Amino acid sequence: MPETGWRWAPAWVLAFVALWPAPGYAEGVLVLGALVAIWKLLRARFRGGMRLLSGPAWALTSVMFAAYWTPQLISAFDAVDPAKTVGDVLTDLRYLPFLWLVAASVANAESRRRTFGGLGIIVAIWVVDALLQAVSGTSPLFAMIDNAKHAISGHGMCRVEDVLAVDRLSGVLGPCNLKLGQVIASLSPFALFLAARRFGAAGWLFAAAAVGLVIVLAGSRASWITFGLVLLLSGWRLLGWKRLLGVFAFGAVALVVLTFTVPQVRERVERTRVALAGGEQHVDTALSGRGRIWSAAVCMVREHPLNGVGTRRFRENFPACDPAPGEPAEWGEGPALHAHQIVLEILSETGAIGLLLWLAGAAQAWRAWRYADARMRAQARPAMLALVVTVFPLNTHLAFYSTFWGGLTLMLCALYAGSLLANDREPTGASA
Repeated sequence: MPETGWRWAPAWVLAFVALWPAPGYAEGVLVLGALVAIWKLLRARFRGGMRLLSGPAWALTSVMFAAYWTPQLISAFDAVDPAKTVGDVLTDLRYLPFLWLVAASVANAESRRRTFGGLGIIVAIWVVDALLQAVSGTSPLFAMIDNAKHAISGHGMCRVEDVLAVDRLSGVLGPCNLKLGQVIASLSPFALFLAARRFGAAGWLFAAAAVGLVIVLAGSRASWITFGLVLLLSGWRLLGWKRLLGVFAFGAVALVVLTFTVPQVRERVERTRVALAGGEQHVDTALSGRGRIWSAAVCMVREHPLNGVGTRRFRENFPACDPAPGEPAEWGEGPALHAHQIVLEILSETGAIGLLLWLAGAAQAWRAWRYADARMRAQARPAMLALVVTVFPLNTHLAFYSTFWGGLTLMLCALYAGSLLANDREPTGASA
């Protein structure tokens, strides 16, 4: 069977991720990549073969996209603004050919090394940049991007008030896009697997310490949970349970030290302690208003149980379901933008039909893993782990039907499908 893939596919994927700090350019890479994928697929099929993707990888990538996209379409029929919702749904079709390109970027051993290794290097660069910001107060990478933006348009990436209000490590994404912790946590498996492959257990431990420090300083407690899962699911294979318990013990001590030395970390730990004091108001305060948002999401599910209120229509429906109208919100002015929890987001925006379709997609992904052999699982493990921790339901989340986080999640789906069901096989090496 001829080798599948395309040698330039890894470059498209890495460019897409590297440009996340400049969303407009990243979106441009996505659209151009989608057009290239369509051209490559048509050309390959006319030549009589699946040169870009294996049949199973093509099928699983498409099924996982359908599990994400079809609920959007079904939710549009009785949304608050059907025309806009349908427009968003049709626009999201651009993801499908790009996902085929992403899957092609891991379709053979050499491409997998380039793509997974490149993602690990990007994470490492962002971590070093964030550590420099922790020491100096400025992210060198974001400063470079901001200066370029000033030179091009006469204004910076962020408003002055956003810069003044920032209370955590923002890194390359900047003070007006405080997603550094979640992004690093979700992509951390690629950095840890790269470190383990190059330097063994010592490399994994060093990378875990550096990444963990950045994630704690970035301030998102959801990303702490995500990274904890990464350490748990990858570390036990490499270190064993006893040494892994030592890693968590070291992490707990480090968190205590940071709590007493870094005001921002202390504030978030204190918020968590408040939740343990009991009472609905305490919990809502500790969760930055999540309790109020989740109550509103449950109301939307009750009012629109079958197909939800429409994807990205949470904010328009929030005032009607707000359990405390007129009271100041923990998150600031305006309505809540999304449900901040994957199950509640799917149920409130796409209803029970949407949840069933998501579960169907997850079942197909699990079925492919279950019937894969050991080598297939080994070559897909970094992508599998990144995807699992990103959609882990017992956590709070960014909006999966937003352009940024939806694009990240779908990319992980395609990396998983493409690497698990690649035609080639490679020997298992050192892995986390």
